[in-house]
Amino acid sequence: MQVTPPDATAVAAFLDAIERLTNGDGARILLAVSGGPDSLALLLLAHASMPDRISAATVDHGLRIEAAGEATFVARICEQHGISHVTLVPTEPIIGNIQSSARIARYRMLHNAADAANCRWIATAHHADDQLETLLMRLMRGSGIDGMASIRPRYGRVLRPLLAFDKSQLETICANAAIEPVRDPSNDDKDFDRVALRQWLATSAQAFDTHRAVRTGAALAEAAEALDWTAKLLAKDHLQLETGFARLTPADLPPELRRRLLKRALWHIEPGIEPRGDAIDRALVDLADGKRFTLGNVLCEAVGSENEIWHFRPAPPRR
Repeated sequence: MQVTPPDATAVAAFLDAIERLTNGDGARILLAVSGGPDSLALLLLAHASMPDRISAATVDHGLRIEAAGEATFVARICEQHGISHVTLVPTEPIIGNIQSSARIARYRMLHNAADAANCRWIATAHHADDQLETLLMRLMRGSGIDGMASIRPRYGRVLRPLLAFDKSQLETICANAAIEPVRDPSNDDKDFDRVALRQWLATSAQAFDTHRAVRTGAALAEAAEALDWTAKLLAKDHLQLETGFARLTPADLPPELRRRLLKRALWHIEPGIEPRGDAIDRALVDLADGKRFTLGNVLCEAVGSENEIWHFRPAPPRR
């Protein structure tokens, strides 16, 4: 079968995305490659556009028997293209909420592997169809602005350079390279919300444009960044942070800015705390009503004649 590399237009679009997301720093990038069509297209596009800047990693969570063979399959393709590759296996079993725990373990291992490979960035294969699905899922769950921003093109060290590509384009890149991607059976399991939504989209009479979803996600991400920027400025006058203590004076701030300053105060006391949106909303109401309560490991209370000052400190040990 004839092997055709990614076409020049796709390579140019990919390289443009990389340059924008990295500010053209030329740093090395670790590619997260599972062996599916999306990540294999990521590998092929990166190899065609910047072969000297990439390494690849495959995560085997130990949850499926087939995963080890899939990692070997990716390693073989990388070897054929002269790309360094490593298989990542967690040191502890994935337990609890499997999807959430697996995601946390995956990104932790990818960050460590990027450091080991002298890569500043990590690239994943999220694409336009993923963005549409995420946007609709967040809408169904009643997410706020941050959640509706969906998949960010860049989050920390993680890049998503394929958001301008749809699934069919990535499948075509693999087919032209005469590579048959692996197929994860969990992608057909309707017990997962995303799979059920994906199958509904495939049969829906309503036409959803994936690229419009990407534009919507980008616009919401810009709005979220603007609000974060505003909250950072307001924190100078409204948020006092000391060792083991935070003091917030919300004054007449709009609810969304109160929410962001509240989250900053909580993070100061318990770094990494991620309360759900409804928990934050309830906390804002309770503080305005002068209630004293615990959120995570943070003791929250309102003081003053009109509950106008909010205090946060580590909660005492539970008996």
